[in-house]
Amino acid sequence: MKLIHTSDWHIGRSLYGRKRHAESEAFLDWLAGYIEKEAVGALLVAGDVFDSSTPGNRSQELYYRFLCRVAQSGCRHVVVTAGNHDSPTFLEAPREVLRFLNVHVVGIASDNPADHVKVLTGADGAPEIIVCAVPYLRDRDIRKAEAGESVQDKERKLIEGIRSFYDRVGEAAQQVRTGLERPVPIVAMGHLFTAGGRTVDGDGVRELYVGSLARVAADVFPECIDYLALGHLHTAQQVGGLDTRRYSGSPIPMGFGEATQEKRICRVAFSDGPPVVTTVSVPRFQQLEQIRGNWETIACRLSELKAAESSAWLEIVYEGDEIAGSLRERLDEAVDRTALEILRVKNNRVLERALRAADCTETLDDLDVHDVFSRCLDAHDVPDTQRKELIGAYGEVVASVFEGDPGAEREGA
Repeated sequence: MKLIHTSDWHIGRSLYGRKRHAESEAFLDWLAGYIEKEAVGALLVAGDVFDSSTPGNRSQELYYRFLCRVAQSGCRHVVVTAGNHDSPTFLEAPREVLRFLNVHVVGIASDNPADHVKVLTGADGAPEIIVCAVPYLRDRDIRKAEAGESVQDKERKLIEGIRSFYDRVGEAAQQVRTGLERPVPIVAMGHLFTAGGRTVDGDGVRELYVGSLARVAADVFPECIDYLALGHLHTAQQVGGLDTRRYSGSPIPMGFGEATQEKRICRVAFSDGPPVVTTVSVPRFQQLEQIRGNWETIACRLSELKAAESSAWLEIVYEGDEIAGSLRERLDEAVDRTALEILRVKNNRVLERALRAADCTETLDDLDVHDVFSRCLDAHDVPDTQRKELIGAYGEVVASVFEGDPGAEREGA
């Protein structure tokens, strides 16, 4: 059997206010075509199908339309597990209907390890692979909180809970394999943060457990696993240097920090020996680019992109020596009547000037958001007659940021 391992689709994600449904749709169309072309027997999606626990109608449409298309292809099985962004109950709600399409959905951690063991069959109906479909394990799934426990105690219990959960599911998988006429490979899925895992700035990867890193070591997973398909980290990478322990990474860049990163899916082929793992490059469906430097550097790169008739989304990081108070206006003029879109502008010199008058030992950590804004007003000699209105407007913006979306706050916790 050939299977595809992917994760972290984050359908419905926005980037600085721009919805990314078009990119998600293009990726899912490409993936469905690849599955058909390569006669893939199984697809594993290791969490974070959606970016929100309450995905909108457009996001749901893309997801279910993709599952229907794959079910009509030669792909015999799809296994989907929940990530920390997903709502376990929402993902599992259509589980019984999807089962008729050979789509197996596991969103909730079960007390019965056998509930996580899925036997995938070949075209002849014979078992070919056993999948340990483990979703994101929430704190309450794997440990019991006790009054007075230290951070170290909490982290130890989290790691022990994750290890115990995988051990029990692995034992259940081995029991199933013992009852088969011939041994078949065991594949495990998961959505977690392993020790040594690589991330990049702006990729949106969250720490999973409040008050604890809880980054698990590779030895947490039982030795019976022939291939480990993980999600959560957006950079494709091996775990512990092992070719058969992998993060597939996100198929589209989550932020400008991933703009130059090659996105991948993992193709795993099983035969008589160890699985053969090949990473397959995913096309770039929307160009992202971060431009850093002084005005001359930025203007030169914008001219190059305009000449190439690029439709890239841009993040501008101004690092020039002079204060560019009208930076946004100059940038908007530079990309006027082009397909380029500037989604974010960072003017580092404004903040530096605001902090320059401070004591040399003072750092940004010593200030709150209101202190920084006050320094900016001072740096630009804003008159008192204008300050009251500006401070009021700024306060409303800060309040809206910290209040945020209730669903997002729950997920972050």
